Amino acid sequence: MVVPEFLRAYWRMEYITGPKDVFPGGNPFVHLPLMGDDKKALIVHRGVHNYLVLNKFPYNPGHLLAVPYRAAPSLGDLTQEERADLMETILFGQELLTRAMRPDGFNTGFNFGAAAGAGIPVHLHGHIVPRWQGDSNFMPVLGGIRILPEALEATWEKLRSHL
Repeated sequence: MVVPEFLRAYWRMEYITGPKDVFPGGNPFVHLPLMGDDKKALIVHRGVHNYLVLNKFPYNPGHLLAVPYRAAPSLGDLTQEERADLMETILFGQELLTRAMRPDGFNTGFNFGAAAGAGIPVHLHGHIVPRWQGDSNFMPVLGGIRILPEALEATWEKLRSHL
């Protein structure tokens, strides 16, 4: 196996040099639904209490986040209706990904608190990561880098066409 001497991810410079506090309090999840442009915000679906948005820094193509409109750090801070709708939103996201992308399985879960890996610990969100047989290759193992074979905009279009 030949490992390239240089790995280029030019798109990362926008993340590295971009402003870190674009949203008040560093919480984009409250502000994304207010942008007025679901495509620009990468919002795929809006529900009653929660919405689905493409993860801007995904593990796999189609990596969705199920996000309550109201900021809450834990499931216990949501109302019973918000929790029930969150589970329905996650199920809807899996069904949508199945129709649009035909994955072989899913990783679905939450990270609560910064110590558990939550990037925005004040606003819980569920990850819905589609998985395919053989989708892990040597790049994340040896190179510590992820390769996504599809642009976020193309994934957004694909998912929206299957709503």
